[in-house]
Amino acid sequence: MKLPFYHSHQSGRNRPRGTPVFLCGLNPADRWLAGSVLLLSLFGVVMVYESSVAIAVRDFSDQFYFIREQLKWLALGLTGLFIGSKLSYRIWHMLAVPFFFATIALLLMVFLPGLGIRAQGAHRWLNFGFFVFQPAEFAKFTTVLYLSAWLRNSESNRFSAFVIYLCMTVGLILLEPDMGTSFVLLLIAISMYFFSGEPIRHLFIFIPIMAIVIIGLAIISPYRLSRVMTFLNLQEDPLGASYQIRQVLVALGSGGWTGVGIGKSRQKYEYLPEANTDSIFAIIAEELGFVGSVCVILVYMVIIWRCFKISIRAPDNFGRLFALGAGIWIACQTIVNLSAMVALIPLTGIPLPFVSYGGSSLIIALTAVGIVLNISTYKS
Repeated sequence: MKLPFYHSHQSGRNRPRGTPVFLCGLNPADRWLAGSVLLLSLFGVVMVYESSVAIAVRDFSDQFYFIREQLKWLALGLTGLFIGSKLSYRIWHMLAVPFFFATIALLLMVFLPGLGIRAQGAHRWLNFGFFVFQPAEFAKFTTVLYLSAWLRNSESNRFSAFVIYLCMTVGLILLEPDMGTSFVLLLIAISMYFFSGEPIRHLFIFIPIMAIVIIGLAIISPYRLSRVMTFLNLQEDPLGASYQIRQVLVALGSGGWTGVGIGKSRQKYEYLPEANTDSIFAIIAEELGFVGSVCVILVYMVIIWRCFKISIRAPDNFGRLFALGAGIWIACQTIVNLSAMVALIPLTGIPLPFVSYGGSSLIIALTAVGIVLNISTYKS
């Protein structure tokens, strides 16, 4: 695969001569994006506590266990956001290739005994002793960074190399197995590929291939087939395969227009599996109701809108594609999570960005937003 990354960086039009490349531009960072992400992250801490009280007492005899962990990760994530917002985004261009190879190595390491953690039949985490890391979350960041650096320049006959890239990254995540993250990563990569100006006819090649792969994976994997069958018939196996989605729908229906009130959720008392991670939006809807849920969705829309706005104003193609990729990443992950919660698609195990409990997702997403904030300080 040709890696055309070693060209000199374009100078930002707003950077005066003599300003070091590692400094941000002259304009203030986008306050709407920064404020929305900070608000959503703090709201996430509150909801992680609200949704995890019962399981924290059950598993750790400490109702504050999960909120302490989330606060620790939020502090690390905000540090990453701060550093990303202050360092020139052009520095990340030089890290695209090393990060790509690091990601491939990490995705392979999850299968190593003693280092990779096997849980619920999947190899998705690495145990480094002092912290547990999920490489698939890092792969989202790397995909946005790598494709931004690669696709910024026009190049002929790039389609086959792009397919090889997808097979390497998405394929390894499918082997874990992690169908939800693979799907989100595929959406991010394909969207960035076509928005970079590549021929739209390639899309007609992707669609049938994706359909065949998804159907094939569903057929050969019993747990995936079970999820699909549950999605098609929610009444089947109410205490087994369809239990989680039925409890999600109970939580959504219980919230009504204004919710049962903060801290008054019933589903969090071990009725709803994954209440503080993948299904946290169900607890939000139960406690805050339809009105509160819409407000949360509106904040996500502001974040996505600002990323796209920053992309349009970016001074070069690398900045434009990175901001666009970050917006697509947040949009795809949010849409997939919310769609699963309202039974529009099968349950996927995708966390809600900035809100769900989990360190890898929160730290990496906040760092990516920090880079977008830095891009916003330059304007074309």
